[in-house]
Amino acid sequence: MEVDPTLPRHVIYRPRDLGPFAAKKLGVYVWGNGACSDDGASVRNHLLEIASHGYLVIASGFVGEELARVQAARPAAGPGLPLTVPTTTQDLRDGLDWALAQQGRAGSKYRGAIDPAKVAVSGFSCGGVQAIELATSDERVNTLIVQNSGLFPQGAARIPGMDLGKEALTKLRTPVLYIQGGPTDIAWQNGRDDFERISHVPIVMVGLPVGHGGTYHDPHGGAAAGIAVDWLEWQLRGNEDASRSFVGANCRICTVPGWTIDRKGL
Repeated sequence: MEVDPTLPRHVIYRPRDLGPFAAKKLGVYVWGNGACSDDGASVRNHLLEIASHGYLVIASGFVGEELARVQAARPAAGPGLPLTVPTTTQDLRDGLDWALAQQGRAGSKYRGAIDPAKVAVSGFSCGGVQAIELATSDERVNTLIVQNSGLFPQGAARIPGMDLGKEALTKLRTPVLYIQGGPTDIAWQNGRDDFERISHVPIVMVGLPVGHGGTYHDPHGGAAAGIAVDWLEWQLRGNEDASRSFVGANCRICTVPGWTIDRKGL
């Protein structure tokens, strides 16, 4: 986990040794934080696990003393003032712009090590909405993973950062994975409704009995990170063994007690 002065407002997760990726190439995984926060280490176990499989992970926000300084300087929300969130979808887009530019930038340690055809966007809760917005508006994205999230239906009270309408789902053009926390997840119904509405691209919805907090803080990001890695390896690298987590009557996810999986278009 590191920061780079050429990429302000972001935190980078990557394999320590980049040597093997001159030939294998790094995929790119752009992340939106829960609550659309600017804590770039809020789910570091999850993001480190993704990076360890050969992905350049870009999360919005700050870490350490810089995070403390930024948060301390932020004005408190006052009566009558509109609520705002610290990050937006543009932060995810900026991270993607930077990551892909490194492939050809002279002097970059990532020069020649990134595959621009292997781009995923993902996020948790409010950050999942940011991920949907980026995936539906940026043709560089090759797959989308929505985690403990979903779009609010029309007429429902929406919170800042999560006001993207359901109509955005019609603009999806890549395979989509939803990883939800089961019926006790506050995002379960919104995500379930998203799943029912999406029929024009391949989509999988996995439910784990963990609630809205997911498994982000478990060692190595827990079960959800493992599922996300299998999806990335299948969708971006064509790994047929990884696909067995999702396809077939006896798929790996299908056989775990308490887990659920719904699929369309595979």
